[in-house]
This record gives sequence, C-alpha cells and structure tokens, in this order.
Amino acid sequence: MGFSIKLAPGVRVRASSRGIRTSVGPRAARVHFGAGRTGFSTGVGPVGFYTSLSGGRRGSSAGRATSAASYQRQVAAQQRQAMQAQRVEEARSLAQAFLRILELHRVDFPAASRPIAPDPAPPDRAAIYQHYERHALAGIGFFERAKRAQAKQQAAQWTEAEVQRQWASLREQQKGWQQYLDERWQQLCANVSEVVLETLEEAFEDNEAPSAAIGVTGDEVSLVVLVPAVEHVVPERMPTTTQAGNLSLRKLPQRERADYYKLFVCGQVLVTVREAFAVAPGITTARVAVLRHDGPDSYGQPRVSCLLAAKLDRSALNGVRWDAADAAAIINDTNSQLLLNPRTRTGELLPLDLATEPALTELINAVDLAELAAAPSEIKG
Repeated sequence: MGFSIKLAPGVRVRASSRGIRTSVGPRAARVHFGAGRTGFSTGVGPVGFYTSLSGGRRGSSAGRATSAASYQRQVAAQQRQAMQAQRVEEARSLAQAFLRILELHRVDFPAASRPIAPDPAPPDRAAIYQHYERHALAGIGFFERAKRAQAKQQAAQWTEAEVQRQWASLREQQKGWQQYLDERWQQLCANVSEVVLETLEEAFEDNEAPSAAIGVTGDEVSLVVLVPAVEHVVPERMPTTTQAGNLSLRKLPQRERADYYKLFVCGQVLVTVREAFAVAPGITTARVAVLRHDGPDSYGQPRVSCLLAAKLDRSALNGVRWDAADAAAIINDTNSQLLLNPRTRTGELLPLDLATEPALTELINAVDLAELAAAPSEIKG
C-alpha cells in the first residue's frame, strides 16, 4: 500500500512500504531518487525507457545526491532562461507602448480631392447573346441549318442593341452619380455644416481615441476628443539597461509619467486636427476640447473632465517638422489659444476650471457623452 502526491508541475512524491521516492521533470526526461536506486526515465505515449544512474545494485547516497543536484541545477538554469525571455518580451511590449505615444502625432493624412465617379463595368455581352440565342433558336430543329444561322444572326443584332442600351443606361447613372459627388464636394469646400459634420463623422470612425465634430461656424470647426486616464495609457515601468548592460524595467517617476501622458493628449489633438484639415478642405481653424473619461457616475452616466482646450489654424501647421518635434512642443508653438492646467510639482494634467469658460462649457454640453464614450477605441495601456 502507498500513495502519490503531485507537489508541483513535474515534481511528484511517492510513498510505499519501501520508503519515499521523488520524481522530478517531465515524462520525456524524468529523474527518480530516494528509496531504491537513482534512475532516469524517458517516454512518449505508451512506450517508456528506464535506466539506473548508480554503478551498483546499491549505489552510494553521494552518487544519488550528485545526480539529483545536477538535474536541479539544470532545471534552475532553464527557469532562469524562461524568466529572462519573459522579461525581454515584457520590455519589448513596453517599448512599443512608449514608441506609439511618441509617434502618434506623426500620422499623415492625404488631402481630400474632388471625387470621381468610377467607370461602370461593361455589360456582359456573352450572357446577353446567350439569352437571345436561346430565345431565337426556340422551336428550330438541329438540322435546320439555314434557319439556325438566320436565328443566330438575329440574336447577334438583338445583343448589340441591348448592349448599347445598357451602356447608355450605365453612362447616365455614372453622370448622375458624378453630379451628386460634385454637389457634395462643392458643399464640403463651402463649409456647409451638415456636409462637413457628416464627412468628419465618417473620417473619425476608426480613430484610436473617440472624436466628434460638434459644430461648424464659417470656416471654423469645433472638435471634441475623449481620452482615457493615465493608467490606461502610460505604463508604470520603462525598459532600460543598467551600467553593466543588463536589462532593467525601472519604475517610471510620476513626473516622467505625466510628461508622457501630456504627449499622448497633445498627440491625439494633433492627429484629430490633421485629419479634419485633410478631409475638409474649406476648414481653416479648429477648436479642440480634450475630455478625460473618469468612469461612470452614480447614475451610470459617463463622468468627464476637460484637460485641454486649444485653437489651431491650418496655416500654423504648415512647415511643422513632424518627424522631429514632439506633440507637446507642436501644440505650444502652433496654437493661438491654449488652456492647460498642469500641477506645478509633478506636471500632472488637472481638470480645467470651466466656471470662467462659458464658451467651452457650451461646447462640452453639446456633446453626447454617452454616445462618445461608447465609441469603440483601440487604446491599449
């Protein structure tokens, strides 16, 4: 009689009348020591192999201890390698997160141009002829060659007429579609509010941070961007190396984390404004309010804070070195109005006091926060 206990993955202890015996390792390479001789077994599926690691029938305890210690050192080395690989993968993921924040505002958008209705697909001449040929040959015998030739000639004439009719219809449809596109393009360039808002809504559908165009006044558009809190955006640790050249995941100081969050917020402003200017050629100025999602309130409605408000002109962005300047520097250098409330000691972005900003309050109140907060987002912290 006896029993067997699994202490950990790959480690099992068996007790029997002969004593205690321990097995360490996977089935493909397992060491057995304790009561009896130290042995090694391997096997896959129903077939296995076992051999004793001691020289005699009664191997010395020193030999058994040496074999077990050697195997344990190998296991420990493998565990260290696995932990190092995991650490490297974590460092790679963190590096990508920080790089994404730094590169966010550098996304380029091609300028919109007058849309052209595509050429229609040509009529299927072969299918049309097959239809008329079947109709023309109905009731004509297989050996009535003269009649069949005449019928096929008639089918060819009908086919040509039908192809020309369909071509005319398709060109008329293309012409009508082009007229509609030209009207929409003219309205977009003239900043017709409904057309501009519809165009921006479609453009913002795949944005990383939920964005919305709230209104158009003349050549100015009002935009809102919703961003998550810092803990969902900026990792707590940053990959670096020690003086000895070893990989290290140091904890990010509060000030540095706040600086990266500011870069993220400014990056979202710039990418939203750049896209708006690209798809709406008549817009020359954008007012942007950045809202932070602070979770639901007691009624289940989204609670938000306004972290930043800025006014950016299209002309001010001309000549910006997007590949060299960071997002915060670009916002500071190109805005004509900027509201920002960083904490002095840490640089943390604090909510703006809207009591003295009625226009900004009116803009935020015009936002359907529930719909904006429910918009899909790909932001990953």
